[in-house]
Amino acid sequence: MSDLNVTMTSSRPYLVRALNEWILDNDCTPYIVVDAGVQGVQVPTEHVANGQIVLNISTGAVRGLVIGNGAIEFSARFGGVPMQVFIPLQAVLAIYAKENGEGMVFGSEPGFPDPEGGGDDAPAQKADERPSGRPTLKVVK
Repeated sequence: MSDLNVTMTSSRPYLVRALNEWILDNDCTPYIVVDAGVQGVQVPTEHVANGQIVLNISTGAVRGLVIGNGAIEFSARFGGVPMQVFIPLQAVLAIYAKENGEGMVFGSEPGFPDPEGGGDDAPAQKADERPSGRPTLKVVK
């Protein structure tokens, strides 16, 4: 018997954990792109650009990394100043390897804001606009 109305939890935490492990297993550095405007995000605001922040979450860069089902938490130093970082999972827009850009950009999920700027206060960005100096991301299938 099949129930088509089964509500699934977000797949994002499972994908972030799996991709983080995959990136580390391949001796690369995992970076996450975070929407700093999502409620509950606690990151160093002086490093936020265009409403986003890119964070290195490798074992050498952070302490006490926990990728839970609701949030990512860790402590890190920014400019020598220690900080506890808290990122609700819906604020994670992408995870990729610094060395080659391999990773995943997350699309919208039911109950989560659209990472493509679908929120009322998020500026619309054209698909062909890309910040310079950052690696490109490729969809992993």
